[in-house]
Amino acid sequence: MKTIQLPRLPNELSKQTFQPSENPYYARCVFESDSIKNITMPSIYFQQVKFKQIHFENISFPNIDLMDVVFDHCDLSNIDFSGGRMHRVQFINCKMLGANFSETTLENVAIDTCQAGLSSYGFSRFKQIGFRDSFLENSDFYECQFKNVHFQECQLNGANFSNTPLNNIDLSTNRFERLTVTWNTLNGCTVSNEQAIGFSKLLGLKIKE
Repeated sequence: MKTIQLPRLPNELSKQTFQPSENPYYARCVFESDSIKNITMPSIYFQQVKFKQIHFENISFPNIDLMDVVFDHCDLSNIDFSGGRMHRVQFINCKMLGANFSETTLENVAIDTCQAGLSSYGFSRFKQIGFRDSFLENSDFYECQFKNVHFQECQLNGANFSNTPLNNIDLSTNRFERLTVTWNTLNGCTVSNEQAIGFSKLLGLKIKE
């Protein structure tokens, strides 16, 4: 697994209050301890921005563009980032239940210690992505493209990986009782002995002790 490039932020960021505009572009700033509510804005762009303890509510940012952005202890539940582009983005201790990342291009993105159950990534392209110590139960990774994607110590129970090639994906440190997968895409996937027995049972094989 290649090292993920983390966001590159300047030493000083100007503190701002979010004010939507017709041509939204935000750079070199920090939004802190605030709520952003009831906004739909396509094609918004953030570069070298930090969100700290921000509560997003009823937010739709389709086709968002994020470069060198940090979300720290934010509530992003049910947010719509579909169709977006993310490069060098980090989510730290965020609540992301039901977040929509479908049809998004993600490169050098780190999701660390987040509550991201029921989140959707269907038809997205992943390159240099790390999920660490995060709750991803019942999340949807349908028909995604993975390159250098790493799951470490995550709760993946009920996640959907249908039609997503899992070659070079290591699931051995993660926790799940069931996954939805397409069997011909499992070639090259690494699992633990216990997980291998579970997959065998799903295939209808009888395991002799």
